[in-house]
Amino acid sequence: MRDPLLLRVLREPSAAAGLDLAGWDLLLRQALGANMSAMLPVLLEDAGLFDAVPPAPRAQLEWARAASARHAQAVHYEVMQIDRALSGLGLPLILLKGAAYAMAGLAAGRGRMFSDIDILVPKAQLGQVEAALMLNGWASLHQDAYDQRYYREWMHELPPMEHLRRGNVIDVHHAILPETAAQRPDPARLRAAAVPIDGLAPGMPRLFMLAPRDMVLHSAVHLFSEGEFDHGLRNLFDIHRLLQQFGPQQGFWDGLPARARELELERPLFYALRYCRRLLGTRVPDAVLQAMAPSGPGRPLLALMDRLFLRALVPAHPSCADAFTPAAHGMLYIRGNWLRMPFFLLTRHLFHKAFLSPDAKPAH
Repeated sequence: MRDPLLLRVLREPSAAAGLDLAGWDLLLRQALGANMSAMLPVLLEDAGLFDAVPPAPRAQLEWARAASARHAQAVHYEVMQIDRALSGLGLPLILLKGAAYAMAGLAAGRGRMFSDIDILVPKAQLGQVEAALMLNGWASLHQDAYDQRYYREWMHELPPMEHLRRGNVIDVHHAILPETAAQRPDPARLRAAAVPIDGLAPGMPRLFMLAPRDMVLHSAVHLFSEGEFDHGLRNLFDIHRLLQQFGPQQGFWDGLPARARELELERPLFYALRYCRRLLGTRVPDAVLQAMAPSGPGRPLLALMDRLFLRALVPAHPSCADAFTPAAHGMLYIRGNWLRMPFFLLTRHLFHKAFLSPDAKPAH
């Protein structure tokens, strides 16, 4: 497969300098397919190339930049409302993924658009958290009895909750992998290592995010244990930017493989480092690659996974697909569900969704 234009620009923004209007059109369409439109102006500005963009594509980039600024304001406001709703529980508000990146002012949050705010709370206090959110206007999106059971018994989160007036969605997690998954990273270890978010969240002293290594590992397991890759390249770029930002911190790289072993997340980290290097040119110390090598699959399976992931971790655009792309996505979807549930439970779940409640909104 030919290297997508967006990937070339993500690796080296100067690749956009000589594009004609057709090239800019392709780049913008690929970025839209990857949900990365607002990341392009960030990259080009950092490289000093934004002012040289032709007027027509620059207008689209300026619109994306403005949309990103509005999105950031909305995220800050929504996190404030969640903080107020849960303030009486005495819990630290641990933000995950996009909300954490945005509130902490991390590089991974610049230009990143997302639809849900994810938080991590102790499982024992899920009921209190849910009740507090309901009292403040949030309600479950899934009213189907089977979907409620699916989330509450088997998954690592409550059913998504939407605010009745503002329409914003919150995902309340008690773990980072489902109850039914083979690997079960101890969420208490993640909560214990969480660090406060300073500077950009005045008035919210209870605001926390995962520790840097844990943030990378959570991003890796979220990407490589799921079955859907609509935002696969964006999520891989998250990991790339996290590694770029945290890598220079003393001891970060030395402790990353050990933390992955402690949390049973060696395989997702192996894949994250492999495809960050191959697709985005991420610099990873040789010692870390050597330490993670035994965590990868055998050669035949690795060759297969390369063929699948290299087709999934690209923009959702016809120019980035070949005849085998639909099959790759289908196989990764099956793999993701297989990793989340044992066979007997998976077959029962898929049968129920296909034949007993086909009109219900599907559970993720």
